[in-house]
Amino acid sequence: MLYSFVIRRAVESDAAPVFSILQQAFQEYGRTIGQTRLDALQETVDDIRRAIAEKTVLIAEMDNEAVGTLRLDIQGDMAYLSRFAVCCNNRGIGIGEALINAAGKYLISQGVREVTLHTASRHTALMRFYYGLGFFVEAVETDRGYLRARLKKELISVS
Repeated sequence: MLYSFVIRRAVESDAAPVFSILQQAFQEYGRTIGQTRLDALQETVDDIRRAIAEKTVLIAEMDNEAVGTLRLDIQGDMAYLSRFAVCCNNRGIGIGEALINAAGKYLISQGVREVTLHTASRHTALMRFYYGLGFFVEAVETDRGYLRARLKKELISVS
């Protein structure tokens, strides 16, 4: 089956759908890794509205419904990717990969050379997913009370 979805930059009116996606995905992520207190679950719709205004938030839509999101914080030629989530009933059809690839193209256009992110090192499916997209483990940290891999990807401009 062929799926059609659109990836675009989020606008203020996307805050509530982004909130819903993050709540669903990070509750599941928390259950998977045995953590109940995750920063993403503490955010409000207003926090997300601020992030949309201050950072780059991408959203994936299928049939005019938000099904995925991620957040980029650009600092010079480096970026941090966070709040990556795809609705559980829309996984496995390429939305996550398309979001990450769109983020990479956007970051290259902004002169960013590398992007980092964190994920639970014991979350096998996510680790495989990120490895498959060219990320590698730079470090493992325990600052949040569980093993988190800090992953990095070097971005190469194709001229």
